[in-house]
Amino acid sequence: MEKNTLDMLAGKPYHPGTKELSDIAHLAHRLCRDYNLTADDEKDKRQNIIDDLFPNHDAGVYIQGPLQVDYGKFTKLGKNFYANFNLTILDTCPVTIGDNVMCGPNVSIVTPLHPLLADQRNVRRQADGTMGDIEYGAPITIGDNCWLASNVTVCPGVTIGNNCVIGAGSVVTKDIPDNSLVLGVPGKVVRTITEQDRLDNYPY
Repeated sequence: MEKNTLDMLAGKPYHPGTKELSDIAHLAHRLCRDYNLTADDEKDKRQNIIDDLFPNHDAGVYIQGPLQVDYGKFTKLGKNFYANFNLTILDTCPVTIGDNVMCGPNVSIVTPLHPLLADQRNVRRQADGTMGDIEYGAPITIGDNCWLASNVTVCPGVTIGNNCVIGAGSVVTKDIPDNSLVLGVPGKVVRTITEQDRLDNYPY
């Protein structure tokens, strides 16, 4: 890999428009397009696309689609990963997802960051004469047995512990300890999930 790509993965400032990164992104976007045009019952075709898009995945991955990713190859999916409609993963930095993680509709897992100052953020002429911008990012880790409900956004640099539930619409901006129920914008731990939360303890 080129130094620019290694810098990207390390969370350092990088140029997103290099040929290497463009080639990886274009392939990923084509694979997403192909996946989004498949039907649920085209299991073999879908599996082949998942294998190409996410080479670092374990067994039992199911993604409803449509989905969109930046690169795919910088994301690791654990066993029995499930995602409902409209999953977005922007993996300019590594995304690591544990086993038995489930995502509701419209979940976004986003590692990119952009400079706050406009003169650093805007597209401008680079040293090699091409036009481009500078970006950076921070990795995301999601532990085992987590449920991310509808419209959850996980922000750059966040680690979510094991056995967590992230409530609908939450925006996770800080690390979350194991066994946490998280709600709100920004997402906050409202309590610890315990044995009292078993369905047996609820009257139906």
